[in-house]
Amino acid sequence: MHVTLDTMVDTLKAAAESSRLRILTLLSRGDLTVSDLTEILGQSQPRVSRHLKLLLEAGLIDRYQEGSWAFFRLSDADQARGFVQGLVSGIDKGDGQVVRDFERLVDVKRKRQERAAHYFSANAASWDEIRSLHAPDRAVEAALVKLVGKRPFQSMLDLGTGTGRLLEIFAPLYRRGVGIDMSREMLAVARANLDKAGVAHAQVRQGDIFSPPVERDAFDLVTVHQVLHFLDDPARAIQEAARLLRPSGRLVIVDFAPHGLDFLRSEHAHARLGFSDRQIADWLAEAGLELDDTQEFEPRGSSKASLTVKLWLARDRRQLIAEPIPDIQAARETA
Repeated sequence: MHVTLDTMVDTLKAAAESSRLRILTLLSRGDLTVSDLTEILGQSQPRVSRHLKLLLEAGLIDRYQEGSWAFFRLSDADQARGFVQGLVSGIDKGDGQVVRDFERLVDVKRKRQERAAHYFSANAASWDEIRSLHAPDRAVEAALVKLVGKRPFQSMLDLGTGTGRLLEIFAPLYRRGVGIDMSREMLAVARANLDKAGVAHAQVRQGDIFSPPVERDAFDLVTVHQVLHFLDDPARAIQEAARLLRPSGRLVIVDFAPHGLDFLRSEHAHARLGFSDRQIADWLAEAGLELDDTQEFEPRGSSKASLTVKLWLARDRRQLIAEPIPDIQAARETA
């Protein structure tokens, strides 16, 4: 795509200032709040807000709200993101100012990780109780990786991202990843985990699974991992996920097979006690998707108080016109 001369001049003017270039360089490493940027840049909040306003007007960055927090990220538009990554890749990472900014960025992310660790430890007992009832997470993750394959793709969306684990394990494959979750605390955990894993090309946002704040027909892979059993209307969630897929895109659902563990409803807020293959297949068909594969993972022990994990893979029936496979390594080098 090409832009007019005037538009290019305006874009260059927006970026051609040291503080704004520093902001773009920092945002290439992940989403940040005004407070984060104020702390890193050592500037007043009004001044930082002014820089952000100019970058927003130029379409180089995006803003999204998460409760009372406003986060900023590089634009989702491929053209704007490519422009910024081109600028950032040309900056000497050994420049004194850049080095100091990155040092402060590390400190900001460390504080995030400490807050996330506190939340995680406070809830670990609850999560561990459920984990002990089903197959090890690593066995399911290995099956997911094998099922999705090794072919790179453009974009991934993880609905109900939780700790951001799926964004982490599929990071080598996608060019752009997005995670959606309603819980600000879980989003803090996900950000900390992605920061720790060095995944800068994925973002997490607060949003409702029934109306996620992302564009439709935009994702090659959508994942819904251990989320449906919390929902009153899982069929509607599947229909919404289907609308987000590009032609020939894939939807992966991981959840429990039908079970009778009522305590999960009363003590862990499970609205549904598992799903049958027929139920999931019908919902996928209603959403215009074709079921490609089903896998099952037996629980750890033979006790009746255990859970069977199920994996369902579906595909959008529309055909996608062939296009070049993105060079993932090149994209990561410019990020």
